[in-house]
Amino acid sequence: MPYKYGILVDPMAVSKHPTRGGKTTPGIAARAKLLRKGRDIGRDVAARKAAKSSMPGRPLIAQFFDPKGVVIVDRVAERFGMSKQQFAETLGLSPETVYRVTRVSAPKTQARATEMLEIVGRIADWAGGEKQAMAWYRAEPIAAFGGRTAEALVKEGKAAAVRDYLDHIATGGFA
Repeated sequence: MPYKYGILVDPMAVSKHPTRGGKTTPGIAARAKLLRKGRDIGRDVAARKAAKSSMPGRPLIAQFFDPKGVVIVDRVAERFGMSKQQFAETLGLSPETVYRVTRVSAPKTQARATEMLEIVGRIADWAGGEKQAMAWYRAEPIAAFGGRTAEALVKEGKAAAVRDYLDHIATGGFA
């Protein structure tokens, strides 16, 4: 049984609220259902989500790795609404790379996929969501890099420069 405010509570209980004329109020199970649907029931949901992420972008990145630390290409492509071929193009790799198991687990493929996920994860909150962050990654020119996109820079092996740029922006620097 769950605890609420340090008190053992029956999750299916429905209480009579004395100030509402004896009308019933939902128990913890019903409140949890509302929270899962994204409805706020008197608490700041966004503040709780922000408090959970101690490292920017980390929750997004962690869900795409298997227990061995290998990026699961199918999961990434599905999450961002792209085909495996589009995902390979985003990484600057040939489409065959993501269809062969030995090439998917190659260091170059894994490094590029990880770099892309780190960058997209860092800007997901700023962009307004994961798909918007991917759109920024692929299409938004960065003036500090001569109008090249983050995608182009990662393909050139300059992911560290993009991460440094994002850190600079996050600490209040100018774009």
